[in-house]
Amino acid sequence: MAVLVARQGRELQRYTSAGGRIVVGCIPYRVRGGGELEVLVITSQKGHGMMFPKGGWELDESMDEAARREALEEAGVRGDTEKSLGCWYYKSRRYDKTYEGFMFPLRVTDELLQWPEMSSRKRTWATVQQAMDGCQHGWMREALEQLVSRHATNKLQSAL
Repeated sequence: MAVLVARQGRELQRYTSAGGRIVVGCIPYRVRGGGELEVLVITSQKGHGMMFPKGGWELDESMDEAARREALEEAGVRGDTEKSLGCWYYKSRRYDKTYEGFMFPLRVTDELLQWPEMSSRKRTWATVQQAMDGCQHGWMREALEQLVSRHATNKLQSAL
């Protein structure tokens, strides 16, 4: 049995020219019967609020590798990333910096029973509306809106 460990430290972290972190995250999702989209939300490490996995983009990885790593470390899922949902700028709650955040859809292919941050985060499958209502980060809600729009467009094209 392999032991998975979360990366720590900021030695390999990428920063903007203004000194803010560049973060990459994903919206883990699955499609249920009838085409209903469900998303996997996690709690913050302090345990309150819903969010999607995200973290620093490091020098030794591509953006989609960073998104998949964060999903594995924080939510205990593996999957396939798709085309970026976009880039958002948001103010750090802890530091007086503006961060640059990129989000990717991640179609979940595997849910692990154990993962690096399972003792500090809970994960829950939610409807899009539940995630919209519970997510405290406006930029993550906007990314979810992009995913929903893309999913609806792909569903429509498949029906044609």
